[in-house]
Amino acid sequence: MTITLAKSAGFCFGVNKAVRTVYDLLDRGETVCTLGPIIHNPQVVRELEERGVTIVSSPADAPAGSTLVIRSHGVPCSVYEELKRTGGKYCDATCPFVAKIHRIVAEESAKGAAVIIAGDEGHPEVAGIRGHCEGPSFVIASPEDLEKLNENKEIFTNHPPVMVAQTTFNKNTWEKCSEIAKKVYTNLKIFDTICYATADRQNEAVALSQQCDIMVIVGGRQSSNTAKLRDVCSRYCPTVLIETADELSPAMFRGVRAVGLTAGASTPADIIKEVLSTMSEIVNSTENEIKEAETAAAEETAAEAAPAAEPEKAEEPAAEAAPAKSFDEMSFEEALEASLQSLNTDERVRGVVVGIAPNEVQVEVVGRKQAGYIPASELSADPNAVPADVVKVGDELELLIMRTNDQEGTIMLSKKRVDAMKGWDKVVEAEENGEVLEGVVTDVIKGGVLAVANGVRVFIPASQASLTRMEDLSPLLKQTVRFKIIETNKNRRRAVGSIRQVARDERKEKEAAFWAQAEIGQKYTGTVKSLTSYGAFVDIGGVDGMIHISELSWKRIKHPSEVVSVGDTVEVYIKDLDTEKHKISLGYRKAEDNPWEIFKANYPIGSVVDAKIVGMTSFGAFAQIIPGIDGLIHISQIADRRIDKPQDELEMGQEVKVKITNVDYEHKRISLSIRALLEEGADMAALTADTAAEPAESADAE
Repeated sequence: MTITLAKSAGFCFGVNKAVRTVYDLLDRGETVCTLGPIIHNPQVVRELEERGVTIVSSPADAPAGSTLVIRSHGVPCSVYEELKRTGGKYCDATCPFVAKIHRIVAEESAKGAAVIIAGDEGHPEVAGIRGHCEGPSFVIASPEDLEKLNENKEIFTNHPPVMVAQTTFNKNTWEKCSEIAKKVYTNLKIFDTICYATADRQNEAVALSQQCDIMVIVGGRQSSNTAKLRDVCSRYCPTVLIETADELSPAMFRGVRAVGLTAGASTPADIIKEVLSTMSEIVNSTENEIKEAETAAAEETAAEAAPAAEPEKAEEPAAEAAPAKSFDEMSFEEALEASLQSLNTDERVRGVVVGIAPNEVQVEVVGRKQAGYIPASELSADPNAVPADVVKVGDELELLIMRTNDQEGTIMLSKKRVDAMKGWDKVVEAEENGEVLEGVVTDVIKGGVLAVANGVRVFIPASQASLTRMEDLSPLLKQTVRFKIIETNKNRRRAVGSIRQVARDERKEKEAAFWAQAEIGQKYTGTVKSLTSYGAFVDIGGVDGMIHISELSWKRIKHPSEVVSVGDTVEVYIKDLDTEKHKISLGYRKAEDNPWEIFKANYPIGSVVDAKIVGMTSFGAFAQIIPGIDGLIHISQIADRRIDKPQDELEMGQEVKVKITNVDYEHKRISLSIRALLEEGADMAALTADTAAEPAESADAE
């Protein structure tokens, strides 16, 4: 099995420029909005929204003080005129190839030409192109549209036609339209404006699809160029379009020898890399590890089933036979068949457990005089199973005779082989019905794990072992897991399972249940799953919500890790819901912890408090009263005399006594004064001095 990645897959120049523009503005701390989604990729758009980027439909909707980014599709002239009129701040990320089309149609239509645009009439790029035409313009999507357009010849008699193409238009369709237009319009000007990167991408995809059994196209379903890649490839081989690696399924690659992979111009490199990695695991790891598991199982079966040594007997002449295969040369089925042929009988019997030892179980075989025993290795498909945990005295079991020893009067029996025969039918049925099986992980091997269900060992590749990628699968060992059978080989009795499919289905059910009853204000106990620079993502029961960094603490923090860590259990509430985009904003701060509420309850105007100097300006000093609450000591209130600057009297970190002289709760401003205390102290001292002087004056008078 081979996987070939197209060289041109991923971001084109124009898209990369637009996305990079937004990220650069965010990194500079600016508030950003985009005129429509920056690209046709929901994952990138969602990530940008989580960083605070808003999507607006017109410049008038842009938040005050924000920078509006014009995406690579470009916009009509009217948008630029509106921005100039309102003075709005904007950054133009129009693709240079699109901007070239704008110049062509503007110049030609100014000369009186009618413009024919080959493209998708509903696409924003086409809308932008038409917005630069001064005269009549028409959109065609096929040669048939062009022929219908020709019926209205009067327009083109008065307006010589000019024909351009949307940058992502299909190259073959464009060539057909051009040939027809040349025959119909003698005064036609044709400008081939299809982006060379788009043409190269489509040509490469076509060549690749002719060499492969299946093509996988990665990109947003709303992306024009991605849809065209799917269309051109589907003519030559089965083609699937996916947005992320989660949509890949092992069933896609059954019987496939060669896989081709390409991506639309709006698909970021990290998504392509994840898809390629997941495909490689599904296509290659599964096959390799199944072979390793089969080889190990064949060797184990052959070693365990080999008959015990018998006394030497005189050899009898025998006909010459073909040389026998060694077990190393045998397939799994051949080794199993060889081991069964070496037994005296494969008769099934019933036995009652009469004794249990660490290495075997003794049974009384119904209807036979010989004593029976089951080696621990033949008791269960789980190699780690303890006999006493599997059976108890008195249990009646269905068993397979492995070997008889007439001299000793004993029979070696197997329970796990009978279980496997019965269980295999259940496994096959589970694949057909999509039934969820439950089993225990018994081994962690290279590329995946082995789980036992109904006595059958099922291989689960690493890519299918969990909902999210796990580098270390050892935590799954000896755990009970739920999985679906995604592939069986009935001839070789081989089964491949997926824990991931079950987890994904269960998650979807939980999401549906959540959105059916979710309301703003509902409280949840959640687990922190990941942290970013702009917030923390929390699992609130199968659905993820985000606590924005501003919601994590009442005081200013630089990173969410100052408040929470991955794995923390947190109490949150729904602050906002977007049912269309399935986005959840969570609140974490509690009203009772609001430092302003604490301040309001405990620090009325006139209070004298101890405060710490935390900031200096030319007009005063800021002092912290309680964490999260600072007040301003105006320079005129620092001393009882005039000073040039706050540093003349105060220093950072100094503890001072201040009086709260005024509070503006609406604007969250607090005025503090040291001078008021100094003056009150001076008044008190004067009063004390006056009081002390009065008796002396009375004595002199007497």
